[in-house]
Amino acid sequence: MKSLGASGEVHSEHVEQVTFINWFRRTHPGVLVFAIPNGGYRSAATAGRLKAEGVVQGVPDLFVPAWGLWIEFKRAKGGRVSPEQRAVMAYLEHAGYACCVARGCAEAVELVNRFALLNPEKVGIAARPASD
Repeated sequence: MKSLGASGEVHSEHVEQVTFINWFRRTHPGVLVFAIPNGGYRSAATAGRLKAEGVVQGVPDLFVPAWGLWIEFKRAKGGRVSPEQRAVMAYLEHAGYACCVARGCAEAVELVNRFALLNPEKVGIAARPASD
């Protein structure tokens, strides 16, 4: 899987995450993975309503509940983990969840395959990586 488009530009975080979600759902059918839509720009009124509803800044982008795995997605080049994201991931790890930061689709696939190898009892597959 490539992180660069035909003209050599780096794909956006959105494109990388969509590509990963498509791979994950093909590779692990029946395993729920979902996005936490915390990012993006919102008006102050919308941000206030969402905060009142329980939205928390820094929650990772993706969650695989059956595996207890949180994934923070960044584009392949650029992007940084914010202090809020670091704090939430530290909290989640302390609570017993696994967290990782994936820089692009290819790295996310690699991290999921490594997680599967190290946690076959959670993943419910043979201890070998899925092919992409």
